[in-house]
Amino acid sequence: MARHTASVCKLCRRVNEKLMLKGSRCLTPKCAVGRRRRVMGRRRRVSDRGLQLLEKQKARYTYGLLEGQFRRFFTRAEKQAGITGDNLQVLLARRLDNVVQSLGFADSCSQARQLVLHGHILVNGHKTDIASSLVKEGDTIRWRESSTKTEYYKQLLESIQAKSVPTWLSLNRETMVAQVVSLPVPDETGAKFNGKAVVEYYSR
Repeated sequence: MARHTASVCKLCRRVNEKLMLKGSRCLTPKCAVGRRRRVMGRRRRVSDRGLQLLEKQKARYTYGLLEGQFRRFFTRAEKQAGITGDNLQVLLARRLDNVVQSLGFADSCSQARQLVLHGHILVNGHKTDIASSLVKEGDTIRWRESSTKTEYYKQLLESIQAKSVPTWLSLNRETMVAQVVSLPVPDETGAKFNGKAVVEYYSR
């Protein structure tokens, strides 16, 4: 599967914004954006088209998607009723890897994707190793029984208590079983990009 293999810190510097691609490390003085707050490349006035591209790239980088993968999500959002930009934010938020991160099971999107790909996560009792699969209202998300014996899981049990969970998800921190209470609305997705700008970028 194709994926981004270069330094993710360069992606944050490229858009001059913390996208939390390394989880808690991004909150420390080691964060590349905090140490060097400037856009990579020569300074120049950014056109409207450039600003639209910037928002599209923010969305891609935040969810760890290549252009083709992101475009497929955008096409799906276009076909749904309602506002395309809002639809896109909701679809991306419903990705299994994003849900795993939102529940606090992982510190970053890449770490969440690894947990899913390695089969540590069950959806409705079934192993689901496709990070891009979309959760539905009423879905139950839990850890695979054998995965609860790992050192990572034991450390997670201690740190999960301090983590907050979006309102559209619920998590029992004792059993580590989560449920999709409802589908998120755009304001609940925590999206770091402007959906309208992404639509304008692809409309040209």
